Amino acid sequence: MHSFITAAAEESEHLRDIGINPYGVGAIALGILVVLVLGLLAFGKGREHS
Repeated sequence: MHSFITAAAEESEHLRDIGINPYGVGAIALGILVVLVLGLLAFGKGREHS
């Protein structure tokens, strides 16, 4: 199993150099999710529970 993982890692090593910062992508995704959750909370704030 270990040799399979290392072989897969060696094959995909050239795919990691894409020029996009993964932390930036994660920060953008987190920001979008936070905005959506805040919008959901703001939308449902005036409604009564069913």
